Amino acid sequence: MFVDGAWTPARSGETFTAESPATGEAIADVPLGDRADAQRAIAAANRAAEGWARLSPFDRAALLHRVADAVEARRPELARTLTLDQGKPIRESHDEVEELVQYWRNAAEDGKRLEGRLANSVSAAKRVLLVRRPRGVIGVITPWNWPYTMPAELIAPALAAGNTVVWTPASTTAVAAVALAECVAEADLPPGVFNLVTGPGSVVGDEIARNPGTHGVGFIGSTETGRLVAEAAAGKAAVLELGGNGPIVVLDDADLDLAAEATVTACFLCAGQSCTAGERLLIHRAVRDEFVAKLARLVTERAVLGDPFDEATTMGPLNNDGVAAKMDEHVADAVERGASVVAGGSRAEGFPTDLYWQATVLDGVPPESLVATEETFGPVAPVVAIDSLDQAIELTNASPYGLLAAIFTRDLAKGLEFADRARTGWVNVNESSNYWETHLPFGGRSGSASGLGRVGGSSPLEAFSELQTVVLSDGR
Repeated sequence: MFVDGAWTPARSGETFTAESPATGEAIADVPLGDRADAQRAIAAANRAAEGWARLSPFDRAALLHRVADAVEARRPELARTLTLDQGKPIRESHDEVEELVQYWRNAAEDGKRLEGRLANSVSAAKRVLLVRRPRGVIGVITPWNWPYTMPAELIAPALAAGNTVVWTPASTTAVAAVALAECVAEADLPPGVFNLVTGPGSVVGDEIARNPGTHGVGFIGSTETGRLVAEAAAGKAAVLELGGNGPIVVLDDADLDLAAEATVTACFLCAGQSCTAGERLLIHRAVRDEFVAKLARLVTERAVLGDPFDEATTMGPLNNDGVAAKMDEHVADAVERGASVVAGGSRAEGFPTDLYWQATVLDGVPPESLVATEETFGPVAPVVAIDSLDQAIELTNASPYGLLAAIFTRDLAKGLEFADRARTGWVNVNESSNYWETHLPFGGRSGSASGLGRVGGSSPLEAFSELQTVVLSDGR
């Protein structure tokens, strides 16, 4: 672990063994942190908070750019570690490392532009300054599907805004987390500004969220865990980016080739382990058969399940037993309810672990089935028939989730109508649901199970800072 500027074991001396989902081999022993370790890191972050906050945004930006420089210098090593620890294909790992650089550089520059304003006073003898101040110590809790970029979405802006950070990553990608922390350590930030504590989320994450020494919390992960974090962090500033079941809608006037191509990316990038995955496909009945045929052909050609270190592989194993078991359950439920298996449909055989799941296309999926109502988080494309734009909107808004949706139509007026009426935080028109840009705000709609606040761009800097009002009087 990295606490107060130094690498350290857990106080208990205990470790846990990290195993690769790709090979099944033990790849590292990781410190098994506990509440005492989290408390030690929080205390260090509080000691460092005032000095870090007093640095100019330009000085902080220079240090954040040094983190990006360290990432760039370690590209091949970071990509290999990510594939070994998470399971995603090496080509995707290289993409994630490239995006990681951008998150650190974006935050560095956004921090320079985090500005207050001059407000008016009722008195001509007074001037009012509204100044942006850091909140203090930000606790960051992150998942395993993008173990580099998702932490960076929160850590980099928190630091850029003048906060110190205590971070705990998902245990199943703790090795990748240590690799990222090595880059931060190499940038030589002041001791205590950045801290990494590995260990179970129910212990370390709960302590970070609950401890009065943290003044804000950033969490990315499942809706269920997000609710626990929100309860533990009650009263603190929070950014919670949670789950999704956002649909891909294909209307009868859509470019079906474009829609099918985008759906392959939407459903099978990172083996479907994405909150923005195409969790359900709402396809107009008039074009459903043609679309399903195109999609099945593309899946057979392009969803190449295999050794994630092979450049020809486009889909690796699932990350852990829990998500594989959910795939088992959701696909079986859909089939029992009448869905037909067009491609895939089961775990693959002949691989080093049983976490390799075939790219699966299901047709005739009932709207009430688990795969159409819950977040499956696996390589599945469930096709639900619809008859109109209105029905697509109704089904979109019937979901408890409200993160992202995509629609394919040649009529941009229909695309805009869908965006106006769909209760999701992001809508893509004629683009994959897995399309995003690092500088744009991303998060769920209010009242949904997809969280609150926004990651991306300057949004987290605003969430992790607050306005201080300063009144200046000339004494009259």
